[in-house]
Amino acid sequence: MSAHNNRCTLRMEDNRFALPNQKNYEYANELAYQLAGEQLAGIEDIERQCHKCGARYQVLGSQKIISLPYLNRLYVITLPAIEISAASSPEEVPIREKVLILHYFIRAQGTPPANRLITFRELPEGKVYYPTFLKRTAQPLVNHFGKEPHLLADVAAELGGQSAEYGDAAVTFAAFPCVPVTMVLWQGDEEFAPEGSVLFDAGIADYLATEDVTVLCETITWRLIGSLKG
Repeated sequence: MSAHNNRCTLRMEDNRFALPNQKNYEYANELAYQLAGEQLAGIEDIERQCHKCGARYQVLGSQKIISLPYLNRLYVITLPAIEISAASSPEEVPIREKVLILHYFIRAQGTPPANRLITFRELPEGKVYYPTFLKRTAQPLVNHFGKEPHLLADVAAELGGQSAEYGDAAVTFAAFPCVPVTMVLWQGDEEFAPEGSVLFDAGIADYLATEDVTVLCETITWRLIGSLKG
């Protein structure tokens, strides 16, 4: 192969494996939001779906109102316009979280808790996506809290976190009404580095897809880190 062809091939490979830029992320989120909105519009019995996911349902004139708790705050989905807002704040809800809220509502099966904890690896395709999950969630958690795990409980209250009896420090969040998330830290010592893990009820796949679980845990992680820095 000529040097020119080699350079062309390398350029093609560079483009193929380049990380998506911010505009691509924004476009993907906009598309996901649009698709989720179409799925929501296709649900015939909204009130029944509310019962499945722990949401409250109201009809006000021509509008249908869905009130759904998410990370210790109440969010409102208004139909038929499909607008999502925080009930107690004028701030715009980030589109990635709008998508997450819609995905939870649409996917909810209404199954009772399995009362058995699993790790991310045990989710559908969890072993494949675990390196990404680790990079986006567990590792930042360890980096910021691993040396002082007791701080985790101190900053978790803002998100409704409750202390749990795992590791050296652990907190359980009612992320959605049917989706508890438990974050666990081990402080480590001279021989072992600090470690972290995230635990879920075994029935979580009936409420969130694996990628949505990653987005949820990443959101919790960076809100905790933000509270720590604040």
